[in-house]
Amino acid sequence: MMQSATNSMAANLSAAIMNQNDPETVRDGAPAYLLMLDSFIEGTPGDAAMLGAAAELYAAYGVIFVKDEQRANRLTNRALSYGQQSLCASNETVCGIHALSFKEFESSLEKLDKKDAAALFTFGLTSIAYIKVHSNDWGAMAKLPRVESALKRVQVLDPQYNAVQVEHFLAVLNTIRPPALGGDFEAGKVHYERALALSDNKDLSITVDYARYYARTLYDRELHDRLLNDVMSAEPNQDGYTLFNTLAQREAQELLDTADDYF
Repeated sequence: MMQSATNSMAANLSAAIMNQNDPETVRDGAPAYLLMLDSFIEGTPGDAAMLGAAAELYAAYGVIFVKDEQRANRLTNRALSYGQQSLCASNETVCGIHALSFKEFESSLEKLDKKDAAALFTFGLTSIAYIKVHSNDWGAMAKLPRVESALKRVQVLDPQYNAVQVEHFLAVLNTIRPPALGGDFEAGKVHYERALALSDNKDLSITVDYARYYARTLYDRELHDRLLNDVMSAEPNQDGYTLFNTLAQREAQELLDTADDYF
């Protein structure tokens, strides 16, 4: 009963954060909840759901709200550790999967089933957060194909699980590198359009990333400005998306303000 209650609290906390329209409130208040989740994990260290909740909140906080490089490194390292532990707790046959060769990694993904989709998604999300903060580390960037494989496996295991975010992440993974360095912009465009359709265009962060990673890299000023102006004119208060939409509109304005210099 206690475990069920704490898992429900973590889920409710995540929902409340996603529906907050003042990012500064989240920035100032989230550290207390991070420590609370740490305490829950101390009490139930093998709880995959609790580990996953902590992993995702640490990842989001470290990437979005922390500007100090050393702090961001520590927070995303913890997020990734929790993500790895969550996957291990969900299915012990893949414990240590992150240390395997790429071929062994892909083979291990086949051992997972539908009940592991949530933990595998968290593993992928925290890996992306870690890579983003450590983008100057080529060793971290080399993990991108593993993350893509993990997210595609989530789609196979449970096509409905966080479908919008999975498509969004796959879009970014395909466009975060220019074509000359392995980016697949044709596939990325398909993922962006699918993510937007699945979210009914309510998740403005998808559109901002579409402009940032796809349109800017291809120097498509017309698409870039159209996407960002759509974001600025949209209603940010959407159930489950409000926090990221509020941040997306700030980022959209910054990208528009620097467009003349970029293009």
